[in-house]
Amino acid sequence: MVDLEDYNQRNSEREAMVKEQLIFRGIWNKAVQNSMLAVPRHLFVPEALREYAYCDGPLSIGDGQTISQPYIVAYMIEALNPGKNDIVLEVGTGSGYAAAVLSRLVAMVYTVERLPAHAKRAEALLEKLNYRNIEVIVGDGTRGLPEKAPFDGILVSAGAPTIPNSLLTQLKTGGRLIIPQGTKDSQELKLITKDAHSEIRKRSLGAVHFVPLIGEEGWKR
Repeated sequence: MVDLEDYNQRNSEREAMVKEQLIFRGIWNKAVQNSMLAVPRHLFVPEALREYAYCDGPLSIGDGQTISQPYIVAYMIEALNPGKNDIVLEVGTGSGYAAAVLSRLVAMVYTVERLPAHAKRAEALLEKLNYRNIEVIVGDGTRGLPEKAPFDGILVSAGAPTIPNSLLTQLKTGGRLIIPQGTKDSQELKLITKDAHSEIRKRSLGAVHFVPLIGEEGWKR
């Protein structure tokens, strides 16, 4: 049974999050705003931290991993500029929150998580919440998902030392790759595009701080 008082309170908190954290900072894409408004972020964080679910910051989800700050999730997805018919790859499922937000904007989301326990929890929650266009895969996200490529967009939710070549190869012509790149302590968020001649263009979207991207084409354990 739904606790109506809690449900209404959470709706109010999401509305405040969108107005004060997203719109106030320049997230103008209405589809992104509406998706962030619709996805129940509090269900994607540990129960002990749910009172902070709509606060302006990342939260721990265990094993050294985090659910990103709401603004950063919205900023990355707006920069990805997804279309309703797009097939998107997410690297770093974590709690499953960003995949849920993306799923309301695109045709299909494939999301890769290296930690089996996180993948299992995210998959169970996404299924319970009836997100049917998301597939969670356990694996090395730095190598992408060649069997499902090419992708219209790729969103990487962890900081990489370099841009994984596998992800560049699996990006469609005209596609977009959003990835934090730098050291383990600080990164620049990069927008990578591939033009009609398969030339790669890079643009910085600002300074960020993410957990390390672990894998064959990322940081080593």
